[in-house]
Amino acid sequence: MNSATRPKGLCYRDERAACVVGRTAKLELVFERRRGRTMIAHAYVEPPFRIGQSFAIDDAAYVIVVCSGPGVFAGDTLQQSIRVERGARVVLTSQSALQVHPPAAQVRLKPDATYDREPPPAIVRHEYRIDEDAELHCHWDPVIPFAGAALVQELDLALHASSRLYWSDALMSGRATRGEMWRFRELAHTLRLRIGGSLKYLERYRLTPADRSVTRRWVADDANYFATTLVHHPRVISDEVEALQRQLETLNGACIAVDLLEPQLMIARVMASRGAPFAAARATIRGALVDAVFQNPALAGRK
Repeated sequence: MNSATRPKGLCYRDERAACVVGRTAKLELVFERRRGRTMIAHAYVEPPFRIGQSFAIDDAAYVIVVCSGPGVFAGDTLQQSIRVERGARVVLTSQSALQVHPPAAQVRLKPDATYDREPPPAIVRHEYRIDEDAELHCHWDPVIPFAGAALVQELDLALHASSRLYWSDALMSGRATRGEMWRFRELAHTLRLRIGGSLKYLERYRLTPADRSVTRRWVADDANYFATTLVHHPRVISDEVEALQRQLETLNGACIAVDLLEPQLMIARVMASRGAPFAAARATIRGALVDAVFQNPALAGRK
């Protein structure tokens, strides 16, 4: 892409100060359709972000997004911007779970010294723009907040009315297999979906386990793994949603609910206390949807 054809508003050069490299990072990807295939038209990646080779799944581009560092720490800011242009089809996934670490221990000049302010949270922001007749699949590994960590996560999706979407994000209570559940300081999460300029779905919560119990019956109960799946597609109808719900009722170890939010838009929620049933439930949902709704099982991808 030469200087005459570069779209405005995109990054082309890393101008970060050396002191913030690794603390702030940006990922930008623009996909477009060329000669019957989806290609990466623009890619700008700041470490610790990295993208693997783009593979073709029929006419779709399949890309694994990598965060090559150990995770995010207090005060870090990671931004991810994805645009899928008219007619393009994209499948994105992560290489592994995103670990959210606590701040480094503060050095106290006096043993009895106190601090008025908590360390700043890590910030993760994602923006997705899906144009006319475009299609985006995102299946993300869980976010894992460690003990004492704080995270602000903002996920913003804007779809053209004729576009298609599969989205699935996930969260863990902590390093559950080590007995470290709900020990993070704070987690603020926003998932916003706009279609044709109208807000269609908003998921927003702020968890502070030390101030308010999360393990109550009508909150998380005994679950440690959570996922939200959103699908926008013309073949999302009540019959398909009901059939998926019946299929998922046969799974053990996970609490799953599926609902039709409006014609062409559905949601599935998963809760589980253990990782294996949780992963199996997400895989079953993914497989059923790419088969029955998107009618292309290959879009489930691989790692």
